[in-house]
Amino acid sequence: MWRKIPGAGAALLIAVTACSAPPAASGTASRQDAGQAAATLASLRRVDDLPLYEMTYVGAYDPTVGTDASPEAEPFGCSLFVAAGDRARPLFARNFDWDPNPALVLRVDPPDGYASISVVDISYLGVGTDPAGDRRLLDAPLLPFDGMNERGLAIGLAADDGARAIRDPGKPTVGSVRIQRLVLDRAATVDEAVAVFARHNLDFTGGPALHYLLADATGASAVVEFVDGRMRVERGRAAWRALTNVPVVGVPEQRRRADHRYGRIAAALDRAGGAVDAAGAAALLTEVRQPHTRWSVVYDLRGGEVRLTTAAGGSRRYRMPMA
Repeated sequence: MWRKIPGAGAALLIAVTACSAPPAASGTASRQDAGQAAATLASLRRVDDLPLYEMTYVGAYDPTVGTDASPEAEPFGCSLFVAAGDRARPLFARNFDWDPNPALVLRVDPPDGYASISVVDISYLGVGTDPAGDRRLLDAPLLPFDGMNERGLAIGLAADDGARAIRDPGKPTVGSVRIQRLVLDRAATVDEAVAVFARHNLDFTGGPALHYLLADATGASAVVEFVDGRMRVERGRAAWRALTNVPVVGVPEQRRRADHRYGRIAAALDRAGGAVDAAGAAALLTEVRQPHTRWSVVYDLRGGEVRLTTAAGGSRRYRMPMA
């Protein structure tokens, strides 16, 4: 797990505690004390003109309450893939293709879960392009649009028009983006992540319906979809796995490749035997990017490196300390 605010950062924590913000409103995700909330908001900084921000969440949150937000626009698409041909260096990569909203790279280290790094579209918190001091950011852990945790488990979503989830009255219901926070906090492997999905109903209200790509540090991967109301999973240790905006579970590969983005990813990864480095993965994302691609990110599931580029032309690298 990450060490919180070591060295000079301790002085920052003391300073912000002295001018502490009021406690978070009842019903929000934050379980921070006043000093932790203030330290979180004080860590916010803008790093490019997307605009893209970075923030480190200090303290605890409850991932089961707060904002169950889902995008409320027609799906524009996304492209994701796992390149696991090199078992020593499996990669998870994705383009997030959506509306021109501000984004946030968020680090969390919950006391009762795995540390993770994720990317959040903060417009779904109601936060605009000038978020400084906005306490709605304290709910940012609830809305990871993609991410990787310290055990090398990564997850990302894409719109799937045909998905439909039937509710089981014996299970708790969570939002279709929120489920990714539960996975990042609680799962170290693909099997554990699938089990998190299986324990919950998903709420696609407000649309669009979604499907999900998962991968872990062993190179295992899976797609989770909802077909005729039921969760279905395609998993295994394939050299590569891809996901765009067409169903894949139970769909013949030739039909999948009729989607031009899926087809280009599949052809490139076939040629490479599923073995590409981070630069190669980023180049493949560039091949399938769209005019509305907001960010492209490559997660190194064993090495912990995160490479992020944005529509504004910014490029950032982060390091996830791996457990």
